[in-house]
Amino acid sequence: MSRSQLAPGVEVVTVPGRGLAVRTADGEFLSVRTGETDQDALLARLAGAATDDCDAELARLVGAFEDAGYLIDRVLPTTWPAERRDVRLVGDPAVTGPLAAYLRAEGAEPRPAAPEEATEGRPAAVVWCLDGPVPEGLWDAADRLPERGVAWLRCHREGWQAYVEPLAAAAGDVTSAHVRARRRAATPAHRELDAYWIGPRTSGGTVRLTAAAAGLLAALLADDLTRWATDTPGPGGLPARRRLRRIDLRTLTVTDHPVLPVPDVAAIPEQAG
Repeated sequence: MSRSQLAPGVEVVTVPGRGLAVRTADGEFLSVRTGETDQDALLARLAGAATDDCDAELARLVGAFEDAGYLIDRVLPTTWPAERRDVRLVGDPAVTGPLAAYLRAEGAEPRPAAPEEATEGRPAAVVWCLDGPVPEGLWDAADRLPERGVAWLRCHREGWQAYVEPLAAAAGDVTSAHVRARRRAATPAHRELDAYWIGPRTSGGTVRLTAAAAGLLAALLADDLTRWATDTPGPGGLPARRRLRRIDLRTLTVTDHPVLPVPDVAAIPEQAG
């Protein structure tokens, strides 16, 4: 059985002399005008209690919370499905190490793999973490994994910026090639960006991931993968499968950017004659 309760991050408090107020998931406070409604009955409903005694005004208030997106269906905790537990981790152990720990805690069975071994035995998902820019063509084969029913998630670093790309789980989802094309189109420095990706690059001191930065990247990857495996919706905003995340490794600031698949270029029709 499911019943409504306040969404995670949404809380209701009693303000002395002013009644009830909602603290939203964004940290804003909003007053609640309860009228003649029993506040205790309203709080019980918002906490997930089921009751047959619900008058029209109480139902209206609960409906207003639902319309505002402050309620979710209360359900039993979802465990990681057995058919999606086999997760292969490729790449930088600074990130894949904490990522494996997060995934095991959620019920998955992650294990490290070399790139050529990542798809042996048909895993449910492959995660590739690269400590540097993506060499041209490196992820071309992996971009085909969603067409074979294997979820595909990846991240890489470019100097002090890291990128967590959208999880691709089906044909038509955003691939690494799509991300590169969209990033080229979004900057007037596309020639410079191409040159940076291709290399060679002259660098100064080595950028090293701190434990906190690696843990943040691992947590973001684990959250996206867990929500996919358990069919758990994410918070409002950009859908995870259409979202590119940029992480400033100096400040641990995360910004989300929309990204869509790039349609195939139509073939030029042959001219007769």
